[in-house]
Amino acid sequence: MTGDPEPEQQQQITINERLRDDELRAVLSKLETDKDKEVFGLVCKKWLYLQSTERKKLCARAGPHMLKKMAARFTRLKDLDLSQSASRSFYPGVTDSDLSVIASGFTGLCVLKLRDCKGITDAGMAAIGSGLSSLQSLDVSYCRKLTDKGLSAVTEGCHDLKRLHVAGCRFVTNKLLESLSKNCHNLEELGLQGCINITNTGLTALVNGCKHIKHLDVNKCTNVGDLGISTAAEACSTSLKTLKLLDCYKLGDKSIFTVADLCKNLETLIIGGCRDLSSDSIKSLGASTRSLRILRMDWCLNVSDDSLSCILSQCTSLEVLDIGCCEEVTDAAFAGLGNGNEGSGLGLKVLKISNCQKITVLGISMVLKACRSLEYLDVRSCPLVTKAGCDEAGLRFPESCKVNYTGSLAEPDVLI
Repeated sequence: MTGDPEPEQQQQITINERLRDDELRAVLSKLETDKDKEVFGLVCKKWLYLQSTERKKLCARAGPHMLKKMAARFTRLKDLDLSQSASRSFYPGVTDSDLSVIASGFTGLCVLKLRDCKGITDAGMAAIGSGLSSLQSLDVSYCRKLTDKGLSAVTEGCHDLKRLHVAGCRFVTNKLLESLSKNCHNLEELGLQGCINITNTGLTALVNGCKHIKHLDVNKCTNVGDLGISTAAEACSTSLKTLKLLDCYKLGDKSIFTVADLCKNLETLIIGGCRDLSSDSIKSLGASTRSLRILRMDWCLNVSDDSLSCILSQCTSLEVLDIGCCEEVTDAAFAGLGNGNEGSGLGLKVLKISNCQKITVLGISMVLKACRSLEYLDVRSCPLVTKAGCDEAGLRFPESCKVNYTGSLAEPDVLI
């Protein structure tokens, strides 16, 4: 008697044979963390290929040969960061040849960061302008060889540009702002810190065409004055959220009155070092800019108790305040904090009052009673506010609050 025939051995089917590429991509898209996506790529070569082609963001250091390989592998890359460390940068680092490879190999790139890449020149920028028409964000801060010529080539080729940072590019002039106005009408963010050749004329030209700017940084642009800032504030009054004017010593009250009157959505204002601003103009900020979250006005020597009290009582969203070296401020500025459970002091998280010679432990006690969310307090060089004095007065700081008495604590970078 013969036995039954053995059943055919079923052929094993792998997951790669069962699932199509688009289905595997759908699985990859469900992974939330970068670490999980990296693990996905370790399964096999096919999954590594899919993981690579789906990658949208990359931070790397690579020469032309490696960049070509990366372009072939990361075909859907949108965000590329080749920035160098300011303290440990190597020369020449990224070069014009690298930018030519990027322009031809990553044609869908939207974000390119080249901060502190000191070897690149206008020739590299020309390549970017001709090859990356979809570019929306470019950071070339401290790329010190760049001039208007190269950067204007970018504006002429990248009409969708929304963010441009050229801090520390000392050769930039008003011509770049004119080119932006002509070609990049959707510009939302412009960083010009330390570009000392920028003047009121350039800012006026800029906002003739760029009327939707949300973030404008002209810190240390020492040739900018009231006319340029007032014109920019008027043109971008509904969109402007961040305005940085650190050490723009030519500014006077006119620009601040204009900002206070028109920029109702302003959230961050940096006016530190603008020493000619009067107490009245500071007071106008409190009366009008209720959306302010961050206000830096260290070395604004005319800040008075009255003007600061107005800020604290009426800027109801304020979280960060720097009044360092405002020597006329006394404890009286804090007397109205929290009255009737109103006032922005209740939400204050960072307060810097270093070198305020007239503030005492009494003033700090007023702050603590109202500001229960305080996370950082800077009282360096305040001779009447010491740790021993605060302990003796029985002051109780919030559990998470760091108090900087001597400079031994790292400062929050929110005010930079």
